[in-house]
Amino acid sequence: MFTRNWPRHLLCLSLSLPLGSALACGPDFPMRLLDDRGQSLSELPEGSFNFEINRLGQAIAGLKNVTEATYSLDHEYGNVPVYTDQRDKAEQAGLSAEQQALVKRLRSLTDARQVETQGASLPVDLRLYLAGAVAFNAGDHQLAAQYFQKVLALPADQRPLRSTWAAYSLGRALFAMSAEAGAAPDLLTQAQKAFEQARQLSADGFSDPLELGVASLGEEARVVRTAGDWNRAIELYATQNLLGSTVGYSSLKQLMSELMALPDDQLAVLLQGKSVQQLVTASLISRVGWSFGDQPPSEKKLIQLLQNSTRGSLDNADRLAAMNYQQGDYASAKAFLEHAGDGGLAWWIRAKLALREGDKTAAAAAYAKAAQAFPPNESWGERRTPDWDFETVQPECRVEGESAILALQRGDYLQAFDQLYRSQGVYWLDAATVAERVLTVDELKHYVDTQVPAVPPLTQQERDNYVPLPVAAKLRDLLGRRLLREERYDEALGYFDNPDLAKKARLYAQQRQLADSAWWPTKRAAALFNAAWTAREWGMDILGYEMSPDFATFGGNYSLESTELKVGPLVSEGEVQRQQAGAAQPDERFHYRFVATALAGRAADNLPHTSQAFAAVLCAAAGWNSSPEEQSALYQRYVKEGPYVDWAVDFGHQCPYPDFENASKRYVTQVTDTTRSALRPYKRPLQMGGVIAVTAAALLLVNRRRRRKVQ
Repeated sequence: MFTRNWPRHLLCLSLSLPLGSALACGPDFPMRLLDDRGQSLSELPEGSFNFEINRLGQAIAGLKNVTEATYSLDHEYGNVPVYTDQRDKAEQAGLSAEQQALVKRLRSLTDARQVETQGASLPVDLRLYLAGAVAFNAGDHQLAAQYFQKVLALPADQRPLRSTWAAYSLGRALFAMSAEAGAAPDLLTQAQKAFEQARQLSADGFSDPLELGVASLGEEARVVRTAGDWNRAIELYATQNLLGSTVGYSSLKQLMSELMALPDDQLAVLLQGKSVQQLVTASLISRVGWSFGDQPPSEKKLIQLLQNSTRGSLDNADRLAAMNYQQGDYASAKAFLEHAGDGGLAWWIRAKLALREGDKTAAAAAYAKAAQAFPPNESWGERRTPDWDFETVQPECRVEGESAILALQRGDYLQAFDQLYRSQGVYWLDAATVAERVLTVDELKHYVDTQVPAVPPLTQQERDNYVPLPVAAKLRDLLGRRLLREERYDEALGYFDNPDLAKKARLYAQQRQLADSAWWPTKRAAALFNAAWTAREWGMDILGYEMSPDFATFGGNYSLESTELKVGPLVSEGEVQRQQAGAAQPDERFHYRFVATALAGRAADNLPHTSQAFAAVLCAAAGWNSSPEEQSALYQRYVKEGPYVDWAVDFGHQCPYPDFENASKRYVTQVTDTTRSALRPYKRPLQMGGVIAVTAAALLLVNRRRRRKVQ
């Protein structure tokens, strides 16, 4: 803790700066492609089941995506509270208060014919639909179907409110009747047509506040699945999922569970169907049902049956190639790639197979084609690596990141950085490593100056709400800190992302420059100490490495395990030399604390050892927690060289600000004090010698005067 009078400019600046935010709990650490380069190049990340099944769905003209209001209601049956609340709200819309009260009362009846009679004042389509709904709830599905058919038989202008409702409910009634009749095929066919009609009516603009047009997809899928048509059921559920219904997603996962539970002979027959084959492949390449560790026997069985069923198949070839690659069957993967076309996934796997064969040139070309083929916005969502790091798999970014590994190996350092940086936040840790340790500062500066313009700083409200800093701002901050570390002070100041950070950097730069130009030792010492204090207080912000050893990317709160980079098949000697040259000096955690301590030591070198300032500088530096060894050395230097001060009993903790103004006087007194100290053992002899010398001089003077008188 520092007391007394600190420099006014330091105090004012520190009070004007906002307090930093602390993380409340540990973060999820992003995957680093450069951490295990061989693994990054060899593995094919698992896909996204949701993304894969979206590829199976087909958009329907006029049918819109579900909204949040009915996001997951289309699988509810009966009078469950959530569903009935939504239904009642929709049913009351557009009606007068009197009509609303009547509808509510009619809903409570159990006799459909009473509903038809007592609801005579309601619009005809509403009255007939309510009668059918009451019959359905009473379990009289045949009567319910008759009422719903009456609604649909009305002229279009007489059924604006309940056309879609009636077709959807008719399908449900017919399906229930088929179940009662032992899955009667004709009733299943009629139910399927009713659901198709519900979708068409919704697409044509008839009232559909409960979004029954989308819900009908799931209902029809249940019908055709009952009839044994697994392929059509998958297509319907996939389309339902594509339109935003969670029911489609969960139903497809349920179908996968049912497929895996079937006997092998039945499953083998079903796998001949295109949609079943696509669903199973989507599940396998997404690893739905298992994570890390031993693969379940049921999964192995499914893979074998799928491989047997797809011999010679050209459908879904790129996905089948991916599945075989993930399973380590590289020969089959290569065979499927012959029919896989020019999609991004196909070229990605070709690149990996080329690497397995040692052809890095062919791999680089395949990576380039894959990056061009993948849509920029394609995302497979988040995954967990075996080390439990997370990765947001955006195929274009991942492909570029893997290609960057090859670029580093062949010495194309700027290309490698550019490929990693374009991923923005996905592989920022890798991009930061290359920017900080591989590129020269001039290479990085040229890249930033030409391709990374400054972005508006975050507002204080955004910072308080933990809005992440844009990657462009992170890179500019990284460059600013690197320029400060390399003592290119004037160039550094323009790269920091906000005025407060620039103030800190400016103060540090000014003190370092003042120390270099000052000719009077105490002035130099004061500037060095102020620079040291600034480095210690704000070193993470203005001097810290984004990655090792300081990990400014995590605010210094966390660190990542790192291993020494060695020359190998994917690491060139040139990169190792560059990384070694770019290492922190010293290469220690919170290296800026050591920088601050070294500056304080230089400040002490410029001060009289007998001054309060000398002791205070060493005291302050001893409390900066660089290392126990340095703290001990600072204290030992004080004991050996410094003056006695009463606050030394708590050295390194209770330290006054150095009195640089009075230290200058010590340059004269220190010399005389040193002389006096050296002569102190000879004080008596010198005093007696002085008396004898004075007496002798007096006698000599008297004798001279007497001689002159005689002459």
